[in-house]
Amino acid sequence: MTVLNPSAPRLRPPRYRVDPGARRWWTVQALLTVTGPAFLVALTMTTLSLLFFPGALRWLGPLLLGVLVLPGLGYLLIMPPWRYRVHAWELGEHAVYSASGWFWQRRRITPLTKVQTVDTVIGPIQRGFGLATVIVTTASTAGDVRISGLALDEANELARRIGEAAAVEEA
Repeated sequence: MTVLNPSAPRLRPPRYRVDPGARRWWTVQALLTVTGPAFLVALTMTTLSLLFFPGALRWLGPLLLGVLVLPGLGYLLIMPPWRYRVHAWELGEHAVYSASGWFWQRRRITPLTKVQTVDTVIGPIQRGFGLATVIVTTASTAGDVRISGLALDEANELARRIGEAAAVEEA
């Protein structure tokens, strides 16, 4: 069994946070993908129960509240600020460092010598908030490095800087 050295330096979080508008973007995403559909199902089941099975509402109401409404509301209220605290990035002299996730958190350090492509992606909801995602593609089996929730100008500048730094590293 390997024992980690307690006196070894710890990996610090990346220096730069994503744009504060990312919280609003993640809130809208939560409404469209989790909370909104959960509320819609709960409302539909409640309405159908009232119309066709009024006696079932005594047990169906608490069930819907516990299974759909409260978890959906919790996701809507907890996920965006939690993700904002986790998501960060940094471009160093030799690597791109990113932290992402909320429940399952991931930190990745990608050497600039391994960068193959750098893309800036803007989804329809992101566009409304002036945000973008920078995707750094490498040959790694771990997948792409994604830095989401950046202001559009900041994303374009970061993509340009990573591209330039990767080209210099290869030369």
